[in-house]
Amino acid sequence: MNENMPYAIRDISWLSFNYRVLQEAKDPKVPLFERIKFLAIYSNNLNEFFRVRVAHHRNVVRASKKAQKEIDTVMPKNILKKIHKIVDSQQEEFNDIFENEIIPLLNQNGIRLLRRMDLNEEQREFVETYFHDHLLSFVQPVLLVKKKIRPFLSNAALYLSILLQNKNKPQAAHQYAIVKIPSDFFPRFLELPSIEGHHDIIMLDDVVRHSVAWLFPGFDILDTYSFKLTRDAELYIDDEYSGDLIAKIKKSLTKRDVGPPSRFVYDQEMPDELLKFLMENFDLEAADLIKEGRYHNNFDFFQFPTFGMDHLKIKKLTTLPYPPLEKVKDIFEAIKERDHLIHVPYESYESVIRLFEIAAKDPKVTHIKIIQYRVARKSRIMNALIDAVKMGKQVTAFIEVKARFDEEANLKWGEKLEKAGVNVHYSFPGLKVHSKLALISREEDSKVKLYAYMSTGNFHEGTARVYSDFGFFTSNTSITSEAAGVFGFLETVQLPNTDFKHLLVGQFNLRSSLNEKIEREISNAKQGKIAKMILKMNSLEDMSMIEKLYEASNAGVKISLIIRGICCLIPNIKGYSENIEIISIVDRYLEHSRVFLFHNGGDEEIYLSSADFMKRNLSYRIETAFPIYDPILKKEIKDFLLLQLSDNVKARIIDAQDRNHYKKNDMALPIRSQIETYYRLKRKLESQSINQSELEKESTIQS
Repeated sequence: MNENMPYAIRDISWLSFNYRVLQEAKDPKVPLFERIKFLAIYSNNLNEFFRVRVAHHRNVVRASKKAQKEIDTVMPKNILKKIHKIVDSQQEEFNDIFENEIIPLLNQNGIRLLRRMDLNEEQREFVETYFHDHLLSFVQPVLLVKKKIRPFLSNAALYLSILLQNKNKPQAAHQYAIVKIPSDFFPRFLELPSIEGHHDIIMLDDVVRHSVAWLFPGFDILDTYSFKLTRDAELYIDDEYSGDLIAKIKKSLTKRDVGPPSRFVYDQEMPDELLKFLMENFDLEAADLIKEGRYHNNFDFFQFPTFGMDHLKIKKLTTLPYPPLEKVKDIFEAIKERDHLIHVPYESYESVIRLFEIAAKDPKVTHIKIIQYRVARKSRIMNALIDAVKMGKQVTAFIEVKARFDEEANLKWGEKLEKAGVNVHYSFPGLKVHSKLALISREEDSKVKLYAYMSTGNFHEGTARVYSDFGFFTSNTSITSEAAGVFGFLETVQLPNTDFKHLLVGQFNLRSSLNEKIEREISNAKQGKIAKMILKMNSLEDMSMIEKLYEASNAGVKISLIIRGICCLIPNIKGYSENIEIISIVDRYLEHSRVFLFHNGGDEEIYLSSADFMKRNLSYRIETAFPIYDPILKKEIKDFLLLQLSDNVKARIIDAQDRNHYKKNDMALPIRSQIETYYRLKRKLESQSINQSELEKESTIQS
């Protein structure tokens, strides 16, 4: 490994990605309610980041103290400093967007977000009645006494800290109290009585603020300041090889919300004396502190009321059907005739659901196998598996219970499937199974015929409405037989009998095959041949892969990267990456598909995958990358990639300075790749419909 090669710090790059989300909230061309939604997405992302990544660095530092500084903590300490500096800057911008752009625009549209001092008499009565009728038993007021009364702070719960003065002792020192804001039980936004044509709302925080005087009758309320504490969410069991893994996960889940602090967010107006008291009382360190505005838990903006004002929302794109699998009488015959590709959320996920529901009832189907990484809480696919067992099928599900923040949901589904008679296999210690793969066995003409569904996204009906992913249906025996080998390994933990020649599978040939394909482009470039790659993924972090891409760039290989999130490769560095361009697209749908295109001397290879170029994906997970052989489907995917590379509306240029400049071309027509992708697929559907009508008309005439 070249120690001097350019390499961006992973977590700093992630913050740059989250800033691209904030840019959408900042963009005046984005509809108002969508801008509010992007504020929520930004906040939710940041919350998870602190619970996982920042908690990781903090734990390294804490471990060094316990080990009497035997562990080198220079790097994590420096990273934490950079993180806090960047987050502070972004929070200032967040507050500015909300206060100086969003609120004035809401006012222009007849929506007023009021504070307690803005209320008229009728509204004050409404707020006071609401507090007494609904909130009083939930607010949990506590008068703090240093080193004596110190309540436990729930993870991510909202609190008001209260500066008090004893009415009977006006010369005495200030006292402090806290009150919980019960946003986990009640809507964050409360609609108030309003004049016709207007909508007045108040945040739950300010309802509680207005009412705290009743909770402390012997005191004058001098002021109130909000705060929240985020706790470490890591389970720290990924690399454990002994004991009952499922039992450990269940036990760890109960402790997730009581872990050590990873972030203490507080109102930047909070006086130093109160902040210092809270730090001492709750054993907080300076490194825990993050200043924000008046309100926290801004992911609650997902709940912001819209009052039916659809003109302030993004224009809906009606999901397109995929008739070749949705309308056909025999879905298995259709897959046997040719491979099929759907592109959600532009095209409907119904084909995938229909495949499982038909398989559950089909008397010729004998086995169904599936890998479950993240699944919707209400899932027709999982219900179809249960129905299949009732119909006498043998059903096997591999459930990855180390899918972060989905562990509990996956365990519940696993237990439900087991009770129904599904053969359930769970996580491996030290290894995640991240493949998106299903296999169906069917008896046809006294032989077993295999059908596979592979995807870049999870079996999740919810995310299929907002994540941009490819889904692939095939009965190609070269691919399905190797898919069977993957399931064989998951079920027996024995090496497959067959080599993987078509699929690229993590733990077997994924990393080595990717290296070989990049090396082939390098060889072609050195021979003076055209050599290029287009690689699209969520994250690029693996050092050895980055070094290989630098080597390819130096050899003359033209490399185009489309990276949504983390990107540790730095483009346009002399001697390393002059031939590498990188864009990132953040738009209405979350870019989630992984696509690898290798020029291969003109005989292009295209793979779709579940894997990013991250160390964890390439070294510590079961991943699959699957080839697309059908020339029509290959062209469709390549056209999609080229369209994304042409985006000059929502594409940002990734550079060494993390500037996130929009890719612009003043001489060209605006190309917004997600919108153009939708309309291309719509035109294809309409063309197929016209052709089908003409065929049916011709058939009628001939009859």
